[in-house]
Amino acid sequence: MSMAMMRMMHQDSESVKGAKLDRETVRRVGTFARPYKWQLTGFVVMIVIEALLALVPPLLFGRIIDHALPTKNKNELFVMAAVIIGAAVGGGIASMFERWWSARIGEGLIFDLRVALFDHVQRMPMQFFTRSQTGALVSRLNNDVIGAQRALTGTLGTVVSNVITLVTTLIAMIALDWRVTILAVFLLPLFLFPSKRVGKKLQGMTRDAMGLNASMNATMTERFGVAGALLVKLYGNQRTEVDDFGAQAGEVRDIGIRTAVYSRFFMMMMGLVGAVGVAAVYLVGGLQVINGRIEAGVLVSLALLTARIYEPLTSLTNARVDVMSAFVSFERVFEVLDTTNPVPDPDEPEPLGTPRGRIEFDHVDFHYPAADVGTLASLEMGAPEKDAPGGPAQVLHDITAVLEPGTTTALVGPSGAGKSTLAALVPRLYDVSTGAVTFDGHDVRHLAQDELRHHIGVVAQDPHLFHATVGDNLRYARPDATDAEVREALAAAQVLDVVDALPAGLDTMVGERGYRLSGGEKQRLAIARMLLKDPALVILDEATSSLDTENEAAVQAALATALEGRTALIIAHRLSTIVGADQILVLDGGHVVERGTHSELLDHGGLYSELYRTLVGTETV
Repeated sequence: MSMAMMRMMHQDSESVKGAKLDRETVRRVGTFARPYKWQLTGFVVMIVIEALLALVPPLLFGRIIDHALPTKNKNELFVMAAVIIGAAVGGGIASMFERWWSARIGEGLIFDLRVALFDHVQRMPMQFFTRSQTGALVSRLNNDVIGAQRALTGTLGTVVSNVITLVTTLIAMIALDWRVTILAVFLLPLFLFPSKRVGKKLQGMTRDAMGLNASMNATMTERFGVAGALLVKLYGNQRTEVDDFGAQAGEVRDIGIRTAVYSRFFMMMMGLVGAVGVAAVYLVGGLQVINGRIEAGVLVSLALLTARIYEPLTSLTNARVDVMSAFVSFERVFEVLDTTNPVPDPDEPEPLGTPRGRIEFDHVDFHYPAADVGTLASLEMGAPEKDAPGGPAQVLHDITAVLEPGTTTALVGPSGAGKSTLAALVPRLYDVSTGAVTFDGHDVRHLAQDELRHHIGVVAQDPHLFHATVGDNLRYARPDATDAEVREALAAAQVLDVVDALPAGLDTMVGERGYRLSGGEKQRLAIARMLLKDPALVILDEATSSLDTENEAAVQAALATALEGRTALIIAHRLSTIVGADQILVLDGGHVVERGTHSELLDHGGLYSELYRTLVGTETV
């Protein structure tokens, strides 16, 4: 993964070379910035005020030298000193307001982009998450969003500030003496050449440092997660891990040293060139003072103003590269926002009403989406997935079945038969390729996904728990549940005694992915979470696979009561868990090859009977 991240950073730096600002990107940036147009106006006004007030001291210093001191006019001297102090105070106030506007715009933009990205990503179908690298996706919501904010209030703000400072300073210098001003401008190549060369070098080193840091952080993220730490302890070599990490950290250290030395050398050279420029102005201007063409105070003002034009001129030489680099972040953010969602909500969803829980599969065919549908290649952090010749293979073939309200239907079959895929079509984790899945007579594609899923409870084979308390994990299904209702659900799932035995009961942190709990305890908590939701339809995907015989019997008894009056769709390899189902669908190769009750299928002597007789020796029925 670290090599993939390095490749990504290199591609980003290369993408700036020869690139041009895309008008559509600029337009969309303007769309996000439009709500802040008045703040942007205030931001620019403060920059102008700062630039104008910064001209006051150099100009008044010259007047003090030429008028107040020769005439020994103390009143004029006090007035000018007061004006200089006032200009400094006014500039400080303007700077505070500029920072305030900048912070409001920047933080507001971060908020808008993050919320838009989070909302869009949350609505994406499962194939987006199964093929996206989590670290790369999180980076878009953090690093690139912040980079986009800096593009607007940082890079563009700096460009505007430099332009305003340069223009106002040149106007003031020309008003004092146009000949010295031309000399100062002619010295510009002394700044441009080293600035452009060193600026590109520093930019490349900075991007390399970002890539090295990203690689090092990715290693830490992988190794410090519970699953990664366990794998390292069981299969890894501590010395090798430390050496590998040390090599990465060493590269970060080395490039940091090079960047620091190069930056200081650059600043030293710029200071030297600046000193040469000011010295040249004093030399030529001094000759003009001696010849009586200008006064000494004017020369001092020109020298002070000359120092003010070189910094913005130097900065503006790299403005295009800086702006292009900054807009890369916007483009990467928009890339995610533009990813098409192949499982959208309907424009006018049908109202579901009071749910009964009747499910029908009507001649359902399904194949997983093509490699370029609902995913983003740059988030896969490696070679993008490609479709097999002939396109994606078909997973389900002409599935027709009805789940009547209040009945239990079991899906049985060998691994890879399509059981979990068929169940995933009900809450629209995927959409059917042909045919339809209906909920109480409504095609699920015509229902709002939030409303549909509100009435469906799922317990997965590998239940996920957030790094939060037991109570918070359960209330994720129903935030307004009382402690009494939570405890009732825990009791029904036969896990209340386990929770009561925890150090802080419901307030105990379960750890990342619930690793502080055993597999069976996590699964029973997931069942309790489902019971707390109180759905019309329950989907159990191997929900008892991690339970021992005693716990399984207890949970089965709890489920028998909890599922009463609800439609249930149960996926199980352990056939003892579904012998009492009202209907059993036997899948093989994506086809329903048998259907009926447990006794009917045993009498039939087909695949179900074969599976049952193979497994019955290892199960207690």
